[in-house]
Amino acid sequence: MGTPTHDPEAQRGWLSLALKGVRQRRGLRPPEVARLMGMPLRSFEYFEGGRGPLYVDRVHRFARALDADPHAILMAVEIGSPAFAARCSDNKLMTIAAMAIQGFDESTGEAISQLDAQTLRASFEQMFNELGRIARARAALASGWLGREPPTEDA
Repeated sequence: MGTPTHDPEAQRGWLSLALKGVRQRRGLRPPEVARLMGMPLRSFEYFEGGRGPLYVDRVHRFARALDADPHAILMAVEIGSPAFAARCSDNKLMTIAAMAIQGFDESTGEAISQLDAQTLRASFEQMFNELGRIARARAALASGWLGREPPTEDA
C-alpha cells in the first residue's frame, strides 16, 4: 500500500493500477471494456493509464460497465491502495459503507457534530477489526476446503 497523498501524479498512478486490477479481476481486455463503456479504445487506454484529470463520472461509468464498486475505486486512490478497488469489486464494500453513512446522516442529523475524533476512530477500528476477523476466517475456511494456503494480507 502506498502512503495516502494528494500528489496528482501519485493519484493518477494509483487510479491506473486500481482500474487495471478491477478489469483483470473481471477477466476483460481493454477493447472489451472500451466497448462496454461506449468509448473509443484510445480514450479508454488514456483513462485506464491514469492520464488526464480524475473524472468521477467516468469512474462510475467504468464501475457500471464492470459491475464493480465506484466508491472503492475512488477510495483506493484516496488511501493509496490500488488493490483495494479489486478486493471490493464483488462485495461493494464502499458502496455499502456510503449507504450506511447516508442512513446515519439522515437518522442522526446535526448531532453528528457532537462526536469526537477519538470516539469515531475507536468505533471504526472495532468494526473493521471484527470484519477483518470474519474475512480471514472465511478465507481460511475456503482455502482449507480448496486445499491451498489462505491469502496473505498483501494478496
